[in-house]
Amino acid sequence: MFKILLSFKALFLAAMVALSLPAQASEAIKVVYHMSEGIPQASRAINNIRNHLAADPTAKIVVVTHGLGIDFLLEGATNQMEQPFAGGISDLASKGVEFRVCNNTLVARKIDAGKVAMEAKVVPSGVAEVARLQAKEGFVYLRP
Repeated sequence: MFKILLSFKALFLAAMVALSLPAQASEAIKVVYHMSEGIPQASRAINNIRNHLAADPTAKIVVVTHGLGIDFLLEGATNQMEQPFAGGISDLASKGVEFRVCNNTLVARKIDAGKVAMEAKVVPSGVAEVARLQAKEGFVYLRP
């Protein structure tokens, strides 16, 4: 009788593990891209994010910007080759990428929030947003 109970327990545990694996495998990886360095970093990040989504289209990506990192999300922003960022931002947003801009930076630099790309959301603090996403929502941190 004891052997039967042990076998049943082992079988039950194996079934529970097997049932939990598909749920874990289907969870999207959540990534926060942290940007604070300006246009060259933004150019790298746009390419990194495109490559990231090509490899894992289910990834949940949030781009959090502050300091000079907000520059590519401002009206009329261009890369080093004078190509506008607007199309790339719009394309990534259509794939579910979220963009967040630090209000502290906007205030300190005296930039009107109306100059921020429509795809971006203004958050109170960029660094606090990065910390919140990591600590409270389980996001992995990347800095391009």
